[in-house]
Amino acid sequence: MKALLRVLLLSLCSFSFLPALHAQEGEFSSALDSARAAEDNKEDSVIYSARYIRYTTLAMMKQGTFTYQIDTLHQNFQYYNPQNQPMNPSIHLGSYGLATRDLLFVPNKTIGFQTGFHSLDRYLYRSDSVKYYRARAPFSELYNVGFFFDDQIIRAKVTQNINPRLNVGGEFHAARADGYYTNQRYNDLKSAVFAWYESSNHRYNLLTNAVFNKLISTENGSILNDTIFRDPERGASDSEPTKLIGTRDNRPRHTWRDNNIFLRQSLFVGRLDTINAGKPEQQILPTNRMSHSLNVHFQNFQFYKNEEDVNGVFPFVQSRLTDDTTRVNTVTNDFGYSFYLRGKSLAFIKNEVKIDLGYQHDMHWYRDSGYHAFLQNSTLKAGIGYRFSDRVTITGDLNQIVQGANFGDYLYEAKADILLSNTIGRVVLGAYTQNKSPEWLFQRVNYTYHQWEHNFEKTKTTNFSFSYRNAAIGFSGKAEYFLISNHLYYKEVDNPSLDPRKLRVVEPAQLGNNINLLKLSVGQNFTLGRFHFKNYAVYQKSDYNAVLAVPELYTWHSLYYNGLLYKIVDFNLGFDVRFNTPFKTPSYAVNIGQFYNDNTGIEFSTYPIVDVWTTATLKRANLFLSYNFLNQHIWPAGYYTVRRYPMNNANLRIGIVWKFYD
Repeated sequence: MKALLRVLLLSLCSFSFLPALHAQEGEFSSALDSARAAEDNKEDSVIYSARYIRYTTLAMMKQGTFTYQIDTLHQNFQYYNPQNQPMNPSIHLGSYGLATRDLLFVPNKTIGFQTGFHSLDRYLYRSDSVKYYRARAPFSELYNVGFFFDDQIIRAKVTQNINPRLNVGGEFHAARADGYYTNQRYNDLKSAVFAWYESSNHRYNLLTNAVFNKLISTENGSILNDTIFRDPERGASDSEPTKLIGTRDNRPRHTWRDNNIFLRQSLFVGRLDTINAGKPEQQILPTNRMSHSLNVHFQNFQFYKNEEDVNGVFPFVQSRLTDDTTRVNTVTNDFGYSFYLRGKSLAFIKNEVKIDLGYQHDMHWYRDSGYHAFLQNSTLKAGIGYRFSDRVTITGDLNQIVQGANFGDYLYEAKADILLSNTIGRVVLGAYTQNKSPEWLFQRVNYTYHQWEHNFEKTKTTNFSFSYRNAAIGFSGKAEYFLISNHLYYKEVDNPSLDPRKLRVVEPAQLGNNINLLKLSVGQNFTLGRFHFKNYAVYQKSDYNAVLAVPELYTWHSLYYNGLLYKIVDFNLGFDVRFNTPFKTPSYAVNIGQFYNDNTGIEFSTYPIVDVWTTATLKRANLFLSYNFLNQHIWPAGYYTVRRYPMNNANLRIGIVWKFYD
């Protein structure tokens, strides 16, 4: 904690010098002022707009050097909660920041070493998510959700060009949610500093960042009353007794620390091709690129409690104090070379061959209670792409671990992107095959309430997909087929005799049969004047939906009106409805932070859940106001997505984000 505070203080001190450094760049500012004046045909004034505040990402820089304009729209601002994303819904323990798992089947396409901890993944700020800016004027952003409510989410960002080639910045995130029931408190602190340097000849680029996460998610073991929604006289939610009752420093909790230091250098050799030269939208496309990335990653996962288990949350073990901790430190070096062959005409982008070659080396230092290990992997990478025209692109990527602890892991993927026409639409064909080692938590655990050691087979996944999108009619659809061998999951141990020593004991399991899964996703948007009606539905069918613990059908619908108030306030006003069919809802193992299939197999549905909301833009501020789970006042009284953990009550939320760039 002390180290993190020192880093934050240093970061704040660094930002305090930015205005002074900016003042020294008079020549740069004068040149930019002249360029803007020329573009705007105004000799005596400078007009700043969002067009001149642009950003890139790591994924974008792997294709060339180009930027996007910052987003100033209020569309979808109300979906601030990572648990409640319309196209990627989740099940969770009932409040912001608590353990969360995908509702739909979403495969993990990574290979190599992984810890197996995922319950708080949606709240992490990741190193590869950082945006790097190119700003003609200092750019800052302030974000607040909650205000006078119990939930508070605050974000602040500032970035500035020190000179024409170097931009530096930083951001700070903080969240606190008290929840609806006792011991549902969540809080986090997340921060990042970042920089982007590009040489004057556009051949050398440096991206670097340092990201720090500390997440603390309190556990209450669920409420004692399993029939809470059948009681018409029930009191306030925070008066309901819970199974774990420790407070303050003794409150049971999961604490994650996840810190990254990242640096990537790339060098363009040979001819450079330029699109939109001299404009903010300029793109630099190399013919030869060499790159090196260094990533140092520190992870710490801890579960702590200091109270007797009088209500049967954990397996039958006599332990008051529990402090189970896993630490993983990782150093990754990634080397890459890319070659592009394209014509020299103005239409060069329409006929291009690309070849990628790469080598990645990972070193992992793992430690838990009474055990430590050093593991490493060497991965060969290759990719090929052919852009036949501006309508057809074919790509293929191969990743193969050729040496190390996860030898034999691979991910081979191919995709064809075909634009039939702007009227007819676009078709994308895809396929991949993956051979993946079991995550570490499946293989070995030495915790207070659970211990096991297994040697499972690798999981193999084969996928074929077909998607079609037509923006002209607002339609999108995707059909996916998965064949999964040796699927891994968590389950409650078999206990036909109801032996109390086996109750709530969880173990990893590997399914011996193949899983065939069909997943169909359809979206359709309708517009009638100023009214918009968005629809999204996912159908998942498998003989093992109960093992995967996913519903057969999920739907989301949003109807809203777009208007202009006093000619300056652009706003949307509408409501959402979401629903999924009943499915065998998993239980949650508190001490290991895992969702598992229990022996009871109770099915839950979300019922139709209705949210009403409005979003608006006023100059450089975006706002939203939402009332979630409106229909709780009518029906139903409440619902579950995880067994024994009631979901959130009806709630009002307000959010605002300001952008400053002048």
